Amino acid sequence: MSTSRREFLANCSAAAAAGLTLTTPASLLAADNTTASGEKRIKKAVKIGMVGVPGTLAEKMTVLKELGFDGVELNSPGGPETEEVVKAVEVSGIPVHGVVDSIHWNVRLSDPDEEVRQKGLEGLFTAINASKSYGGTSVLLVPGVVNKDATYEQCWERSIEQIKKALPLAKELNIQILMENVWNNFLTDPKETARFIDELDSDMVGAYFDVGNTVKYSPPHEWVPILGPRIKKLDIKDFGKGKGFGAKLMEGDVDWPKVMAELREIDYQGWATAEISGGGRERLTEIADRMDRIFAS
Repeated sequence: MSTSRREFLANCSAAAAAGLTLTTPASLLAADNTTASGEKRIKKAVKIGMVGVPGTLAEKMTVLKELGFDGVELNSPGGPETEEVVKAVEVSGIPVHGVVDSIHWNVRLSDPDEEVRQKGLEGLFTAINASKSYGGTSVLLVPGVVNKDATYEQCWERSIEQIKKALPLAKELNIQILMENVWNNFLTDPKETARFIDELDSDMVGAYFDVGNTVKYSPPHEWVPILGPRIKKLDIKDFGKGKGFGAKLMEGDVDWPKVMAELREIDYQGWATAEISGGGRERLTEIADRMDRIFAS
């Protein structure tokens, strides 16, 4: 613990004894999110669709840099041209850490139609290539949806088959395919999610753990020790208190201190990307501050 932090905590204790309330500066909280070498354990990012400030991609990313974000996540297929992204990264000094497969819900790898599955696979290929060209390390993927067109078993088999076809390209380009837990009636349990990832048997596959999405099924902190090192990246959102996903970070049902304690237990280090309603500078500043507080909780 640094001297400045010891002094701060001593002041907090004195204030508490006097019946006063102190607000912890976000900068001090963020200091807890560092390794011994000074590197950030968890880097905070947003989805590009959250950035509601006008301007070019470079201008939007520059605003994120100014507000203390470490990176951004784009979408593909349908994302910006590589040249535009490379220029934006150079101008802003902020990296693109990965992409979200933008067609995985509508062109599903679990679809009963082989042609649709093939189009979904081609979309995944496009996303892998885009992530590489943008300088990213991953593709967020919803592997399938259980519905009237696909039973749980069919979703499992069809999705596994298609993802395996993408693994050679992922391996060649060193881009991870990360499964997101969502409300798709599939992989809604941490043990099933772990089993699905393990069946793919590749170091290019892992979990993109969405903290808020688990609240519907079970407490988020219970997922972390089960998924363990399979967790490669995080989506940050809250849920509950009568507001659903409209709950502000730290104002829903997620027990963030327990989540963070479990993440520290598995020594998680990497990207955490907010996936909530965005806005202009004021809203993005609030999000950055709340994320800092979460990481330090």
